[in-house]
Amino acid sequence: MDNLKHILYDYLVSHGTPENTAKYLNMLALLIILIIIISIIDFIIRKLIRVAFTKFAVRTKTNFDDLLITNKVPRNVAHVIPLLIALEFTPKVFADFPNSDVIIEKALQVFAIILTLWIARSLLNTFKDYLKTLPRFKDKPIDSYIQVFMIFAWLAGFMSAIAIVTGIPFLKFATGLGAISAVIILVFKDTIMGFVASIQVSINDMVRIGDWITFEKYGADGDVIEINLATVKVQNFDKTITTIPTYALISDSFKNWRGMTSSDGRRIKRALNIKQEGVKYLTEQEVNKLKEIELITSYLGTRQHDIKSYNSSNNINKDLLLNGRNLTNLGVFRKYIDVYLKNHSAINKDMMIMARQLAPTTQGIPLEIYAFSSDKRWENYEYIMSDIFDHLIAALPYFDLENFELPSGSGFSVK
Repeated sequence: MDNLKHILYDYLVSHGTPENTAKYLNMLALLIILIIIISIIDFIIRKLIRVAFTKFAVRTKTNFDDLLITNKVPRNVAHVIPLLIALEFTPKVFADFPNSDVIIEKALQVFAIILTLWIARSLLNTFKDYLKTLPRFKDKPIDSYIQVFMIFAWLAGFMSAIAIVTGIPFLKFATGLGAISAVIILVFKDTIMGFVASIQVSINDMVRIGDWITFEKYGADGDVIEINLATVKVQNFDKTITTIPTYALISDSFKNWRGMTSSDGRRIKRALNIKQEGVKYLTEQEVNKLKEIELITSYLGTRQHDIKSYNSSNNINKDLLLNGRNLTNLGVFRKYIDVYLKNHSAINKDMMIMARQLAPTTQGIPLEIYAFSSDKRWENYEYIMSDIFDHLIAALPYFDLENFELPSGSGFSVK
């Protein structure tokens, strides 16, 4: 081989070419030959590996090998053999130029580090894509873990490359970085905060891909579609994308609707504001009239009998309606709501069902409905809730009650 590397040099010198010029021409010819050989080998290996992987992927049931091809793992691995050939034969090409040989060799070593990082990234992206196809890992922030690993890998690669270029041993160079650690922390502040936040979000299971979250500070209200080291992407219901810093998930307050979506129903919690002036005791005639409402016929019959028995046994003077025990139109309406909800086909009967009266306000007496719809889909949920309140608002006059409403222009009369 030593004779072959100088064959052109010997030929040129024997034909009167100056020795210095012959050295350059000899080196240039060897370099061109080496580049051609490496290119041919690289092309052949890439084709062979790709064909082999493709045939293997067709025969297997798993899609992992398909993802290896998609993420260019075979292509990156194919560069390894040409690189080894280049490292082996470069010293022979630049045998007469030791200074250039050192530079080229260092450049190839740096490229080897970069190639290693490319292969590692391709493999990690393959594992990421594959794990996302598995139900167990589909909602996990895998991107964050991949990014954390790659940050450390690129940092180690960068330090190794600097150590190679400068000729400083790696450990000595890494030790020297301690002096500029404050600068590194300042430069990578957001990355470090994101890294810590990603770990906390994952450990505490605060957010998963697919969760519906509401983050008013950032105007986010929709489904989480991506969680990575620096940001969380939320696709809002109007199909816009909101990007939230990952560390904001642990520093600010947000609402995660996962508990609702994983439960057996979606909560309905809304109130009717009843005018206080319409609340009254019911006379026996009014109670008999309300018995025509089928949902509360049995209830009113039982209550009417119990109240009459109590008032009679206690000699209550019923000339004044206030005396003794009585039914009120608001109380009967509250019972009607309770029975109506329990008979509604869209309400989950295994969860809380309640019609409760809240403290009176300047806008009437809030009569709150607290129940859970069986259908948790947003569109159907809104329809169910509207259907319930349409019915109850229309039912108010049957109990001589009115819904509170601030007066508008037409509500004022001029005398």
